[in-house]
Amino acid sequence: MKSYENINYKLYLVTDRDVLNGRDFLKSLEQGILGGVSVVQLREKNTNSLEFYNLAIEVKKLTEKYNIPLIINDRVDIALAVDADGVHVGQTDLPANIVRKIIGKNKILGVSTANLEEAKKAVDNGADYIGVGALFPTVTKTNTRKVNLDQLKYIKENTNIPIVGIGGINEINVRSVIETGVDGAAIASAILSKTNIKETAESLYNEIQLSFKNRR
Repeated sequence: MKSYENINYKLYLVTDRDVLNGRDFLKSLEQGILGGVSVVQLREKNTNSLEFYNLAIEVKKLTEKYNIPLIINDRVDIALAVDADGVHVGQTDLPANIVRKIIGKNKILGVSTANLEEAKKAVDNGADYIGVGALFPTVTKTNTRKVNLDQLKYIKENTNIPIVGIGGINEINVRSVIETGVDGAAIASAILSKTNIKETAESLYNEIQLSFKNRR
């Protein structure tokens, strides 16, 4: 039995230090967690391995303090080095089935997908959850593939593991994402770029909670 079967994916924060405008990263991250962030994915595209490792060590202390999962983006080696809760890979990273062999059966494995074929393959290859997008224009990634809400709903209805919507999600559109039936929303700049990160996260989490109640 896996250690991570009851993950709360509702408010899934993808980190992006570039949108903080010089503010302290760990303090900002903690404010997001205090506001309701339920999963943290540490995403570092423009740093070397040592810096990524050292940052991951500090972030893990924070996520352990609040008992929420730490997912490392792309870097399987960093995830293993800091004993993170899991790793998230995209379509151009190591294949999910290979990642699963490397990390073992008791770590979380997430896979980015943009269509049902990729989603089904991710499930077959051992993914625990799927990120589907990009749903809306996003400033944090430039090489995205567009997925609309109807496609998101279709993928959710035809897979049997948790799905998190990703890409450009904010307080204006988050409810429409959750109403498709997915398990959560992955958000980066719509939380971390705000002046009051805790309040913003609280507002988003409340919107998500309300959307879950309304669809029952």
